[in-house]
Amino acid sequence: MEKFDFIVIGAGRASNLAATLAKSGKKVAIIEKSTLGGTCANRGCVPSKLLLGYAHVAQTIKESTTHFIDASINNIDLEKIFKDTNEYIAGVESIYKKKFNDNVTLLRGTASFVSNKVIKVNDKELTAQKIIIATGTRPIEPEHEKAWTSDDIFPLKEKIPKSISIVGSGFIACELAFFFSSMNIETKLLIRSENILSKEDDEIIEVFKEQFGKIVDIEYNTSVKEVSYENEKFDLILEKKDKSTKKHSCEALLYAIGRESNADLLNLENTTIKTDDRGFIKRDEFFETTVKGVYVVGDAAGVYMLQHAAAYEMNHLGKYLLEETNEALEFKYMPHAVFTHPEIASVGITEKEAKEKGIKYIASTTKWTASAKAQATRIKYPITKLIIDPDNYEILGCHMIGPDSSTMIHQVLTIMHLNNDIRHLKEMLYIHPALSESLLPAAVVAIKKVRELKEDS
Repeated sequence: MEKFDFIVIGAGRASNLAATLAKSGKKVAIIEKSTLGGTCANRGCVPSKLLLGYAHVAQTIKESTTHFIDASINNIDLEKIFKDTNEYIAGVESIYKKKFNDNVTLLRGTASFVSNKVIKVNDKELTAQKIIIATGTRPIEPEHEKAWTSDDIFPLKEKIPKSISIVGSGFIACELAFFFSSMNIETKLLIRSENILSKEDDEIIEVFKEQFGKIVDIEYNTSVKEVSYENEKFDLILEKKDKSTKKHSCEALLYAIGRESNADLLNLENTTIKTDDRGFIKRDEFFETTVKGVYVVGDAAGVYMLQHAAAYEMNHLGKYLLEETNEALEFKYMPHAVFTHPEIASVGITEKEAKEKGIKYIASTTKWTASAKAQATRIKYPITKLIIDPDNYEILGCHMIGPDSSTMIHQVLTIMHLNNDIRHLKEMLYIHPALSESLLPAAVVAIKKVRELKEDS
């Protein structure tokens, strides 16, 4: 049995952790059953955003009449779009392989626990005093064997469809629906309830529903009752909430109904590592599982299932394992974005959450029209919503919808990270008339509402 200082299971974001440990002189084994780089680089964040780049250009052309420009799309070369994206994915492996020095042993296969500190890969057993589990998640399997998940898009090996139905209401479903629809592929988004992007603030979603519905054909309160596949076509029976049904046909059917833990592949029953009721691995504030010296990070823990959260955790765990810090990682906030059109960015609690938790707050919503750059977009829906603690001016939540929201919100994140006080957003110097300048009236209005509350109380 070969001994290592560290065993890392999963070579996605944990590749960087393995590389860091190896550079410090540690002997590291890293195990991967698929492609180096994991979900984000191969089947998620990165290739999806490459596709969305084409979608945004196409959508800009389609909306050019708002700028009194009569433009049309003569052709969309989908073969080249997917070829280019597939070529990027094909190059991920070599990029990640270059991260490793001679202290890293890369093992291909599915890792399984023989005991708390013994791992089996293929027919080889290895051990280490410290083991890091970073096995991520996988899409929930679709109900029909011919249906796709997001894994089937990256890379796309099937024929590019002329029509597609997408089942789901989260950001993956919305982003893929936006892409296909913008590429002039007949697209239908099927949502079982009236809720879309359920984690977002209600006021943001009200705007999103109106605007996104202009781009994508959405059927709310609709589920797929029956599916058949024949002659390279899906025939669906769609059932509404009132039990009425109708037929719908499409060349491709994609399910984006959530992701599930990969922990069931690890044979954890041979260990004393515990999982929660969702199947994700339990851990403490130092990422340690119920077995001393065995850690879990990223999506495998089921806490913040976002790539930037995983990267942040890996970086901190590396410092902890190399004894550069003995402090637990505590996230001050967790931002996220939805890269559709319109784009959404959010951090902190929504107004609904504040009410449910009985948190004292004020909420303010402002349009972006104070910025000339915002006016130049000729769209009127962009808003910023702030949730503020009236006792100390702390930003409890910020929710934005509009162009480049995912970039603009970083200005708010910086203040939340350094010294969380909305008054800093008001007092800072802005470039005029940049898009970010729309945050100034948002801060002014929020502060005014706090002061009015204080005066009335």
